[in-house]
Amino acid sequence: MAAGIVQPSDGLWVSPSMLVRKKDGSLWFCVDYCHLNDVTRKNSYLLPRIDALDSVAGSTWFSALDLCSVYWQVPLSPSARPMTTFTIGRGLWEFNIMPFWLCNSPARFERLMEKVLQLVPTSACMVFLGNILVHGSTYTAALDNLRTVFKQITKANLRLNPAKCSLFCRQTIFLGHVVSDRGESPPTQQKWRQWKSGHLQHQQEGCAVSWA
Repeated sequence: MAAGIVQPSDGLWVSPSMLVRKKDGSLWFCVDYCHLNDVTRKNSYLLPRIDALDSVAGSTWFSALDLCSVYWQVPLSPSARPMTTFTIGRGLWEFNIMPFWLCNSPARFERLMEKVLQLVPTSACMVFLGNILVHGSTYTAALDNLRTVFKQITKANLRLNPAKCSLFCRQTIFLGHVVSDRGESPPTQQKWRQWKSGHLQHQQEGCAVSWA
C-alpha cells in the first residue's frame, strides 16, 4: 500500500489471492480473476505475430530493452479499481494500477506500447508487451533509432529495467529467440514457421505472469 499499488476497497467484486511458487523457488503473489474475466468483454487487439521478427533482416546492431514491472506502470481509472478487489484473508484491497491477471491486460498494454512508439518505424523497432527490440543496418542508424525509442519512453513516463537491457549487440536474445546480423538461428526459424498460422493471444495471460 505504501508504494501506491493497492488501497483498501469496499468493492462488490471480490477475487481470491494466492502465492504461487516460481521455477526458481521464490513465491509470486497472484489474484484469481477467473470469474471477473469470464464476464469481461474481451479486447480484440492482437498481439504481434512471432514471425514479425523477420523485420530484423538486414540489421547488424541490436538493442533489447525490458520495461520494469510491465503492467504495473499503467494506472487504472477510478471506476475500474473496485472491480479488481481481492482478499488476503483480512480486509479487502483493490489495485490502483493494472494487474497482470486481467484478461485484457496484455491487449491494453500492447496497444499502449504501440501508441508510445508510433513514431518509430516498424522496420526499426519491434515491441511485444514489455519487451522492445531496436535495431539498424548501421551503428548510426541503430543509435538514432534507440534515441527515438528512449525519447518516446521517457515522454510516456515509462521505466526500463537496466539489468535486463542489452545495447548495441551483434547478437541478442529477444522473446527467447536468438537474433543477429546472420538472421535467426535454425531452431528458432522452425518454431516461427510452426506458429505462423496464428497469433499469440492464447498465450498472453501465461506470458503476463511468467515474464513479470
